[in-house]
Amino acid sequence: MLRYALIHPEILATLGTAGHGSKVLIADGNYPFRTGSNPAAKRVYLNLAPGIPKVTDVLAALVTAIPIEAAEVMVPDSGPEPPIFAEFRQILPKEITLKPLSRFGFYDAAKGSDVALVIASAEQRIYANILLTIGVVKPG
Repeated sequence: MLRYALIHPEILATLGTAGHGSKVLIADGNYPFRTGSNPAAKRVYLNLAPGIPKVTDVLAALVTAIPIEAAEVMVPDSGPEPPIFAEFRQILPKEITLKPLSRFGFYDAAKGSDVALVIASAEQRIYANILLTIGVVKPG
């Protein structure tokens, strides 16, 4: 039995075969999962019902299982920062800063060959997409 929060077998299997520099996309319910991500990536559809689970629920489980080196987010063309970014910062390790990407820049990054895992949430908040880069497990 696992002792950390992440217990989903398909997610664990994919993370177990992904290495340093591989990326994980956690996307909201509006995200174009099929056309907006690497076609070779493993897709896991967790979207059970509107709002269940939230992107932040998935992120909170992932940070217990993998080292995170970087995080990229989709930002609107204008206006204030989406409120969910504050929640991302609370969940992520303190040394991680959010790298903003335009909508189409984010889609391009999510289509990259280094994206190993795409997780569909049922998040209803807009701009609730985050692309994580897996870091290195330090010895000892």
